[in-house]
Amino acid sequence: MNGIDYFVMALYALMIVMITLWAMRKVGSTKDFFAAGGKMPWWLSGISHHMSGYSAAVFVAYAAVAYKYGLTIYFWWAFPISIAVFIGSVIFAPRWARLRIHMNIESPMEYLATRYNVPTQQILAWSGVLLKTFDVGAKWAAIAIIINVFTGLDPIVGIAISGVLCLFYTVLGGLWADACNDFGQFIVQFIAAIVMVVAVAFHLGGFSNLLTIWDRLPTGHTDIVAGPYSMGFILAYFVIYTLSYNGGTWNLAQRFIASPRGKDARKAALLSSVLYLVWPLILFYPMWAAPLLFPDIADPSQSYSIMAMQLLPNGLIGLVLVAMFTHTLSMTSSDSNAITAVVTRDILPVLFPKRFGQGQSSLLVARVTVVLFILTTLLIAVNANRFGGVLSLLIVWFGGLVGPISIPMLLGLLPWFRKCNATAAITSWAAGVSAFFLVKFVIPDMSTAQVVAIPVLLSLAVYTLIGLLRRTPVSAEVDLLLNALNQDQVDDLPAAKVKTTYQPESH
Repeated sequence: MNGIDYFVMALYALMIVMITLWAMRKVGSTKDFFAAGGKMPWWLSGISHHMSGYSAAVFVAYAAVAYKYGLTIYFWWAFPISIAVFIGSVIFAPRWARLRIHMNIESPMEYLATRYNVPTQQILAWSGVLLKTFDVGAKWAAIAIIINVFTGLDPIVGIAISGVLCLFYTVLGGLWADACNDFGQFIVQFIAAIVMVVAVAFHLGGFSNLLTIWDRLPTGHTDIVAGPYSMGFILAYFVIYTLSYNGGTWNLAQRFIASPRGKDARKAALLSSVLYLVWPLILFYPMWAAPLLFPDIADPSQSYSIMAMQLLPNGLIGLVLVAMFTHTLSMTSSDSNAITAVVTRDILPVLFPKRFGQGQSSLLVARVTVVLFILTTLLIAVNANRFGGVLSLLIVWFGGLVGPISIPMLLGLLPWFRKCNATAAITSWAAGVSAFFLVKFVIPDMSTAQVVAIPVLLSLAVYTLIGLLRRTPVSAEVDLLLNALNQDQVDDLPAAKVKTTYQPESH
């Protein structure tokens, strides 16, 4: 890299600053900070949902999978997510927007106190915060690897630079800054990805050769199922993606909560689904072609970075680095905002009821919480290798634990599970988490598919079974809530006419 590349990166930083300063003017309360005031347009919400769904780990851990095994990465990552979000556009996305209209929520966990009870809300909130803290730490570690390859900077310095930039626009601009920067970052990423495909085509001998690489790739690189990524692994992750990308990952639920109406949230989910179906085919193409151009890369996690450094002229190298860098910022900033919403709207009011009251929080408290959360994740990033590295944190730990946490939250929105009460929620959570630690640390020789699948499937079975066995009637409050979320008409009703419980406005 030279001065031209750093100039491109400086322009990107300037773009973030300008967008953040604009977004600051739209933030006057925690409702604006956490939910964009319920005024986010569907196209912005959809692009932000897509951009917030993956980080620079795509260009590190997933690039390694594409380099070693080929097409399987698309079929166990992008394609299942597209189908999962499409399903969610019908079932889950509209309900998140209606939930904000119905209960004036700002946090995706906020409604659980009404749906189940406060202890259930607290168990799921605390465990979710802990899980996401490690998940975000893994993403900082991934971007540090990329920065190190491109610039030679020590990974700790790379983590620090990323963290400071994320702190700036997350603390000042809230969800508006997150979403608007996601849009700008999507444009940057689009240009950079096309540049990489063109560079690969040039070094392969022309665009016509892009379609002929499949016959020349190593054996097995065109298989849907390859290496440790079995059909069982793909199916298990499809269940996890359905839970995660429809709101089990809290920052993605926020994109739907911020939509004005249910039908806007549905359109946002459909847009994100289409992007997951089409865009990764372009994004991963250089990674799939990498074994032909660089057959002897010692560390496959550096394959995409090495290709950019070797194939692109100066200026475009900086552009590609920015594109990869933006993915981590998109995800970590939105994660930080979502975690802060849960802490300030759900956890602190229970810990300090006299100070915060029911659901009350201030912008100052929200911003301080963002700072503390990001600093904690940066410390985890510095020590990522102690937890098995980036890929282990992202695939095994997150995949194994997100299901037990998100099943009570997501299925609690659906009328088909109305009989599933607090007992079902807590028991399914406990069963899933216990199963994860059992198959991960106690039972030997468990495959990745089993480590990921067993906790989520057990949690789902326990939650459903307890609901089926319940004989006591469902409370009128829960019935009213679920019926309201199930009706399209709620989109057009003033919030005051459909609230079941009073939630004080944030200040």
